[in-house]
Amino acid sequence: MDQLHTRCPHCHAVNRLPADKFSDIANCGKCKEPLLSGKPIEGTAENFEALIGSDQPVVIDFWAPWCSPCVGFAPVFEQSAQNRGEAVRFVKVNTEDEQSLAARFGIRSIPCIMVFKNGEAVDVINGALPQSHFEQWLDTALAK
Repeated sequence: MDQLHTRCPHCHAVNRLPADKFSDIANCGKCKEPLLSGKPIEGTAENFEALIGSDQPVVIDFWAPWCSPCVGFAPVFEQSAQNRGEAVRFVKVNTEDEQSLAARFGIRSIPCIMVFKNGEAVDVINGALPQSHFEQWLDTALAK
């Protein structure tokens, strides 16, 4: 059975999940907090396909730690993750660590936000937005 690794958004411990159970509700083995709801999770080349293949819509923030707009947008992204709970999965992909994913999706400017449904990209926007504008864009993207 294939296993995927995901970092807990609460305590940052690495957790192993069976690939066929990735869409199920899972708790961190260390802190017992939910792994896949309420906070963005770390997207990697290893877990990316399982994330975007989920039944839930997935919102991905392609970012880098040296990017000031990315760092400024992070609280907006996290607030949206909290507001939408388990209805939408929020993922952050560090383009410095995951260059293959950035290349695969042709990420040329960051932050770059993409919305996926059933494994397919349905919308994309570049640049940091204030909370209200991001929520409006997200509502429109999720309705597609």
